[in-house]
Amino acid sequence: MFLPLPLPPDPLPMSATALPQVVHTLADVVALDHAARRHALPLADGHMVWRCWGQGEPVVLLHGGSGSWTHWVRTIAPLVAAGRQVWVPDLPGFGESAAVVPGGGDADRLPEPMQAALTALLGDAPVDVVGFSFGTMVGALLAERWPRRVRRLVLTGAPALGVRGPNPIELRPWAPLPEGPERDAALRENLAILMLAHPDPEDRLALELHRANLVRDRMRLRRLARTDIMQRTLPRVACPLFGIWGDEDVLHRGVQAQLAPALAIAPDFRGLVRIPGAGHWAQYEKAEAYVMALAAALGQTLP
Repeated sequence: MFLPLPLPPDPLPMSATALPQVVHTLADVVALDHAARRHALPLADGHMVWRCWGQGEPVVLLHGGSGSWTHWVRTIAPLVAAGRQVWVPDLPGFGESAAVVPGGGDADRLPEPMQAALTALLGDAPVDVVGFSFGTMVGALLAERWPRRVRRLVLTGAPALGVRGPNPIELRPWAPLPEGPERDAALRENLAILMLAHPDPEDRLALELHRANLVRDRMRLRRLARTDIMQRTLPRVACPLFGIWGDEDVLHRGVQAQLAPALAIAPDFRGLVRIPGAGHWAQYEKAEAYVMALAAALGQTLP
């Protein structure tokens, strides 16, 4: 059974108005982290760590591969200001959370611990789920297996849809490099290849978050993203389904027109929004446009 465990006292949570509304620096991320209510749920030989902000109807944000809750640093405060209670886990095998099995497993091993965690935290309450990249597979599998749990499902940058760009993605090896400028240069190059369509050379935060997340990735043997698992799962997802994509997402560059038909195999597909100038990490690169599209999908009014 999953039960929240007491953690050392944190600073009192900030009000919605006190949350950093624009996140540009690591200090902003630290302030956002300090404002969270933290829960650690027993998992395998450790814990799954969740953060929560705000009050209201719950919405769960699921991060991408080699990520953590920080994939959503520019999404949290606007949702709280719109009156939502925002829950963001470090998925098992990433960030501060333990791996669900030795070696990390893959997305198909996570729906059960996610459902158990949500039951411990929220009982049987249905939640809106927003998934990014790897997190889209977790969200879709959760919605398929526990249809009463997921009220709406929003996908961003989903792999495994049977839609692929014509060119393979080749990232620069970084792990063998010593910490310092050479490794940072490789990581920044990979950010430009995979995550961001138009990286800002003055933006240090993206690099800092990416670096911190990569070294805590304990699910490095995952392979499901290269299969057609989403193509096989979406026909069995009954809840309303929405898509929000960076129009320059490298995973689907050159085949963007195939995305809406690929998502429309879900019985209750409601539409796809493509955000101009955004790459794979659309909620970071074009945060304002992303939040507006997400608010519309969730039926929210932004202040």
